[in-house]
Amino acid sequence: MSDRPLRVGTRGSALARAQTEQVIRRLRAMHPEIPVETVIVHTSGDRGQREVRGAFVKELQHTLLEGRIDLAVHSLKDLPTDPVPGLRLAAVLEREDPREALIACNGWTWTTLPAGARVGTGSPRRTAQLRALRPDLAYLPLIGNVDTRLRRLEEGRYEAIVLAVAGLIRLGRSEAITEIFPLDQVLPAPGQGAIAVEIRADDARAQALAERLNHPPTWWAVTAERAFLRALGGGCRVPIAAYGEVRGDRLWLDGLVISPDGRQAIRDQIEGPAEAAEELGRALAERLRSQGAIRILEEAG
Repeated sequence: MSDRPLRVGTRGSALARAQTEQVIRRLRAMHPEIPVETVIVHTSGDRGQREVRGAFVKELQHTLLEGRIDLAVHSLKDLPTDPVPGLRLAAVLEREDPREALIACNGWTWTTLPAGARVGTGSPRRTAQLRALRPDLAYLPLIGNVDTRLRRLEEGRYEAIVLAVAGLIRLGRSEAITEIFPLDQVLPAPGQGAIAVEIRADDARAQALAERLNHPPTWWAVTAERAFLRALGGGCRVPIAAYGEVRGDRLWLDGLVISPDGRQAIRDQIEGPAEAAEELGRALAERLRSQGAIRILEEAG
């Protein structure tokens, strides 16, 4: 295999770089003879343009297509499900904890937060599920990287915030967690907690290097989650949640569509062979469609 440098593209945030470093450590362990370079790419999302579809991945994908990097590392939940001509998802690393964490002030827990307490979260999916549990709290927008969000809490702008457990662990900030929401209370975004490696479809060298990074149980789980999301026509900014888990050669998939106010929710599960992940995701989406999920999504705008 050629020992020319392998250029790995990443966003510049601390979390993105921590995830990319995890990929690079694995690559270096498997191929110590190949030099690896990190290339920082600034995205629309980094510039505050978060409403752009694929805001956190689009520029990385363009850089990859132009041949200026060989691999792009993404948070899988940020990666739109529509395929990009010329690119392919080559590997998914073993998933970190996919659940959501509460970080609260004054020793409060989820059940002891006082009525009217300000809870910061940047996700419509999280907000809808939290509102269903505690409609008496005030849910406020919260954007920025993990450190910024934690600082906003320390500044007194919120009584509590909700973040992904995986990001806190990867940044060494898990000591901030007050409690973790069980999956039966708050279901994550499809792909949450998983790191994705994308390559050019015709790059055999990158494919050979990336495929050894892949964790098959995570791959099958997120394949089902993304098929579910794609079949419902959703992206990361709509209140759709899903979590898949592989046990042995079987896959369990749990999916949810919820209205922004948390008052209407359709949730169902499906189980089948792990290798039928794509079909399971589509079948679960069809079940939710038949129960009225599209009406909820249309009303959500």
